[in-house]
Amino acid sequence: MSSSLYRLGRSCAAHPWRVVAAWVLLVATTATLAFSFGAPLRDDWDVPGAASQRGIDLLREHGVGGYASARVVVHDLDGTALPPGELAELTGRLRALDHVGDVGPARLSADQATAVLTVQYAEPVTHPDLMGNIEPLRAAIAETIDAGYQVELGGDLPDTAGEAFGGTGELIGIALALLILVIALGSAVGAGLPIAVAIAGLAAGGSGITLIAATMDVSTSAPTVASMVALGVGIDYALLLVVRHVENLRLGHDTLEAAGLAVATAGRSVVFAALTVLVSLMGLRLAGLSTYDSFGLTTATAVAFVAAAALTLVPALCRIGGRKLLPRAVRRDRPVRGREPLTARWAARVCRNPLVWALVSLGTLLVLAAPVLDLRTWPGDASSQPAEATTRKAYDLVSAGFGPGANGPLTVVVPTSEIGVADEVVASLGSDDRIARIDPVVTTPDAALSIITAEPVFGPSDQRTPELIDDLRAQLPPSAEVTGWTPFFSDISQMLEQRLWLVIAFVVGVSVLLLGLMFRSVLVPLKAAVMNLLSISAAYGVLVAVFQWGWAAELIGVDRPMPVSSWMPILQFAILFGLSMDYEVFLLSRIREDYLRTADPRGSVVRGLSSTARVISSAGAIMVVVFLGFASEADVVVKQLGLGMAVAVFLDATLVRMVLVPATMSLLGHLNWWVPKWLDRLLPGARVQAELSAAPDLVGVGH
Repeated sequence: MSSSLYRLGRSCAAHPWRVVAAWVLLVATTATLAFSFGAPLRDDWDVPGAASQRGIDLLREHGVGGYASARVVVHDLDGTALPPGELAELTGRLRALDHVGDVGPARLSADQATAVLTVQYAEPVTHPDLMGNIEPLRAAIAETIDAGYQVELGGDLPDTAGEAFGGTGELIGIALALLILVIALGSAVGAGLPIAVAIAGLAAGGSGITLIAATMDVSTSAPTVASMVALGVGIDYALLLVVRHVENLRLGHDTLEAAGLAVATAGRSVVFAALTVLVSLMGLRLAGLSTYDSFGLTTATAVAFVAAAALTLVPALCRIGGRKLLPRAVRRDRPVRGREPLTARWAARVCRNPLVWALVSLGTLLVLAAPVLDLRTWPGDASSQPAEATTRKAYDLVSAGFGPGANGPLTVVVPTSEIGVADEVVASLGSDDRIARIDPVVTTPDAALSIITAEPVFGPSDQRTPELIDDLRAQLPPSAEVTGWTPFFSDISQMLEQRLWLVIAFVVGVSVLLLGLMFRSVLVPLKAAVMNLLSISAAYGVLVAVFQWGWAAELIGVDRPMPVSSWMPILQFAILFGLSMDYEVFLLSRIREDYLRTADPRGSVVRGLSSTARVISSAGAIMVVVFLGFASEADVVVKQLGLGMAVAVFLDATLVRMVLVPATMSLLGHLNWWVPKWLDRLLPGARVQAELSAAPDLVGVGH
């Protein structure tokens, strides 16, 4: 592999403008293809096999439900009774909207100051005309608002509109990443290069996502996740290559040779790091939800493009940049300070007392991970949205006027052929003190189904909700299906909790095999897997403390405690495990290269950490600011994803890579690289070879 990568890097550097032109052509071509043959993004929220899905399918078969709905909540700000005429006119406007099947009679609160009109659509919420589109509803309620009433929108259709993705945080993250690169590389030209490469790869990957949408349903959230991950890893991969190229220049190699050597050495790390990310993302398919399938495939596509851009565009742009990539002091032949660099002093300190440092970092990670024992998940509802969102206002108005359970009604579907079952269901629900209200039984127009709607005494995200749903399914007759959005969310949450362990087993297992193949070691990949699990668990613990316990939540715009989104554990694990392996590969590659030259286990750890500490710290800082940019978005799911990933990367790039890894490797000594002879013979020849030339410290990179 090294020889192939060497030829690739040297060839790209030898013909830089051809490579740049090829990427411009690639981006333009994929954009044209996406415009011509791509398809709009579309969510598929059906979950075959879920208990609530059976009830939804029954309602759809008989044309009475299971499709999109919306709640229009009208409130008189003075607390006086709402006039029936105003509500009748609003009902008429709502019934005239496209795809609307029916609008039920207004439900009034006890003081008649709040009314809820339920709009039932004849299409699923994922229909392209409906998903995320509340403008028709806004137009219908405009006259009522002009009349002086407060009107808010809730229900599953308005929930899909969510909070607009502003992108401001992402731009701020890129700007801060550029600043970090300038500090790390000491060159404005070198700093701009990784960001340009990442954006080029992301542009091609974004068009690829649109083309994928023409062949399968792609979640509307998939581009956000893909851009978050691809932007971070793209900058990191390019940074690693640029740093190695600059090192080679300072060793006296010409630009072509420097580029070839950089891609042959650091490029190998990029290839294996990208492979671990792709393997982790493919593990999302084991979650059993089509939404995760699209997350995994689209993010993998974007990562593949940015990795390809790093391996080809970096050597080309390095050739164009020439010696401008070097710090100004080096270009002007100013003497570099002879003092031992901070990274070398830090590495030596950790390796002098490895047991103490290992225990300190391990203890810190375990303390941060402790709150994960109290982790509670829920897919999310309007109660977790910002206070200024119309869906949150509708939720609060309904809670105040009708009780919190009115925001999460339960629907029980019973075949009318089952004589007396509907009455039995009503009696059972009425005897349960967790049920606050039961609506009269409704029969479908074809008289095939009886529908009973019940409201719990607590809201849908309450921790008692899953237990209530499980109890009802156990108590009610077998022919009764408990369904609706609240049971549907509960089913999803339980399914994801069960599938999490399958995803973990797959991702960890395959990643360990890849690391074992790359480093010809048994202990190194096992130790890496354990440490990655530690940093990810610590990130989960921080999410619990911030969102579920409410610690310092107001600092990121969260005004009330809430469960962690059910989408987070699996999604974050798959992404973070791959990203953590990136840093592991970056660090271990240099340690392994030094060990193969010197056979000095502790010295190779010191020198390997010293030479990579700056690039790992810089890469980690870049990812942290990029992810924190996403954490500044209003949507709570994006906020949780961004914060969790930022925390995990910060811990991984500091406590794990800078402390725990070198400390444990110093303790293990030669055992780090032990592999049974029989296993060594079975492994393909993907051995990390020693450097073709001595690798200097990164002391001069930032000076």
